Amino acid sequence: MTPRPVTRLVTGRAVSDGAGVRLTRVIGTPELDHVDPFLMLDEFRSDDPGDYLAGFPDHPHRGFETVTYMLAGAMRHADHAGNSGHLRAGSVQWMTAGRGIVHSEMPEQEDGLMWGFQLWVNLPARDKLCPPRYQDIAPERIPQVEAPGGARVRVVAGQAFGARGPVEGIVTEPLYLDVALPAGATFELPLPAEHAACAYAFEGAGSLAGQPVGRGQMAVLGEGDGLAAAAGTEGLRFLVLAGRPLREPIARYGPFVMNTEAEIRQALRDLQQGTFLAPGV
Repeated sequence: MTPRPVTRLVTGRAVSDGAGVRLTRVIGTPELDHVDPFLMLDEFRSDDPGDYLAGFPDHPHRGFETVTYMLAGAMRHADHAGNSGHLRAGSVQWMTAGRGIVHSEMPEQEDGLMWGFQLWVNLPARDKLCPPRYQDIAPERIPQVEAPGGARVRVVAGQAFGARGPVEGIVTEPLYLDVALPAGATFELPLPAEHAACAYAFEGAGSLAGQPVGRGQMAVLGEGDGLAAAAGTEGLRFLVLAGRPLREPIARYGPFVMNTEAEIRQALRDLQQGTFLAPGV
């Protein structure tokens, strides 16, 4: 295995989204616009209800996929077609917006810790107008394995250490892992050489490819076919994200991600004229 070096190390910035929910944005900032095919990564974490109770009321999406991974708390998804899903601690929702969807994500709690991530994954031009779909994954469906050295690995998507994640049928062939290293532990992970890859530290401290990292830092990885990590005295927990790059033009405006500005203008017209949603949805 040839460990990938860290080519960029960035720290997330505080933003607000939805109805004023406070977030830390890690991908999708001036410092790190995207890591193809990943367009955005937000971490939401607060035990102050004032930071999250307003939630994310009805809003549209077109042209990409959203992935919500909950660590603590609970949210209720609902969309224009009457679908509803319950996101609780340890669960994942992988939503392919495709042609168009209008949905909401609202807290199902009035106190306590709300903690999790939302990732945006691009779709290739040929699939941007595909029918929308949801994959709601309960916590018990996500395999958890112990890697050599004592790391605990939850496999959301892709394969690692003999386990396959429950998310299926994603064109970018993503790997999405939640890795927890005990204090002083080391960790090695094979990665597809042709995939773009990055890792986000969200608890503790340690190193990735020899580069010191701490909470709130994203390491973008260079060429190679593996990831090497080590935990400090507090342990280290991080997300691993890898996917096949699309290498296509990106045009985005708010909740729309297309390939051209003309397609963005068409999405806005469709929304204004009532033709945004896929026929029959």
